[in-house]
Amino acid sequence: MRHGESVYNVQRRVQGHCDESVLTEVGRAGACQVGGALQDLQFAAIYSSPLKRAKETAELIRSTLIQNSLQNSHAIPDLQLTDNLKEISLPLWEGLTFQEVEERYPEDYLVWRDRPHELSMDVPSEDGGITPFYPVLAVYEQARQFWQEVLLHHQNQTILLVAHSGINRCLINAAIGLESKHYQSIQQSNCAISILNFSGILGDPVQIESLNLTAHLGDLLPKPRPKQQGPRFLLVRHGETDWNREQRFQGQIDVPLNAQGRIQSEQAAAFLRDVTIDRAITSPMLRPKETAEIILQKHPDVTLELENDLREISHGLWEGKLESEIEQAYPGLLHQWKHAPETVQMPEGENLQQVWDRTKAAWDAIVASTPPNPEGRLTTVLVVAHDAVNKAILCLLVGCNPESFWTFKQGNGGVTVIDYLQGITEQPVIQAMNITVHLGGVLDKTAAGAL
Repeated sequence: MRHGESVYNVQRRVQGHCDESVLTEVGRAGACQVGGALQDLQFAAIYSSPLKRAKETAELIRSTLIQNSLQNSHAIPDLQLTDNLKEISLPLWEGLTFQEVEERYPEDYLVWRDRPHELSMDVPSEDGGITPFYPVLAVYEQARQFWQEVLLHHQNQTILLVAHSGINRCLINAAIGLESKHYQSIQQSNCAISILNFSGILGDPVQIESLNLTAHLGDLLPKPRPKQQGPRFLLVRHGETDWNREQRFQGQIDVPLNAQGRIQSEQAAAFLRDVTIDRAITSPMLRPKETAEIILQKHPDVTLELENDLREISHGLWEGKLESEIEQAYPGLLHQWKHAPETVQMPEGENLQQVWDRTKAAWDAIVASTPPNPEGRLTTVLVVAHDAVNKAILCLLVGCNPESFWTFKQGNGGVTVIDYLQGITEQPVIQAMNITVHLGGVLDKTAAGAL
């Protein structure tokens, strides 16, 4: 998670390694709210950046966990400080407001905004000369070092990390193998929670369960940026079906929602009730269409559009079958699907590249046809689809190929927030991913069934 709101955050100043900034009252309250949200989890370790704003956040979270542990008997580990969780170093900018940076370093500021991995700062070297320093490349290496050192000690354990926006982005991106050019692709808000599930050490598969959760702070969705130029998209996976629950492959067989799926859709509708929705698109299949219709009961003036290329992956001859039946009929192919999904051609169905191609065409068309923001207001678009399609959309937005298919989790009724900050022709930002708190807590507890 990221530290709580700091004085420099309020003043819109660059913080970096500067340690003058401390938490505001809002920041301290947010840290305690995080502790409350995490009270049912058992942590094997708590790691923090040593910078004041992160360290105080971690101490407040730990104090709240200790208070709650008197009721649930959880042992709370000591706080461990590590320089590998320090914020990105921006030595020429630290202490300046972002407006001052933009005025004094206009060209570098645009590089920071659009190509942050290329940003270079000239700093004094030990021999008295000048050495170019690349802040984003350096903090990426720092993130890799952290994972390499820490993961070996915490196999099959849950650990809590309290750090900063820049290093958190790099920790997440390094974990899933994203290059440094994608530094700005995900958002990290003050006191927001992100959840990563590692299968082993760095380089082994990693699943992002959720990104940038803020509901425990009273912000159901991350706040849009001031003067955001492009639209916001709310990407939702349909509610549960009986086949999800049975772990039966459904694909393009038109299975409807079950009772739990309708409840999840109603919970998503209540979660999004106060959000102004300007447009809504869904896969035409029963389960997403019904999910969208239930959500739009709270938004009766919005017409639901159908997009055929948002339909679920075709599993072909796998559809309607359980894993045991697939393994018997196609020995070894299910293991291949789980470990190298990009190599699998579904018998009489699709492969992931086909799903990627049609999903990209559908998403690009939806984005291109979305009207610009009305004067002074954000345009918000609801898109309801399926597990495989949503995964493909998220991978496409951050430049991942089909081999990264399993990286992003999508729970039944989960909500993902995607913002086009600089307009629809520029790279979007994943503001939050797989929000399921409206379905029962910080962790995603929805059915882990087949697609």
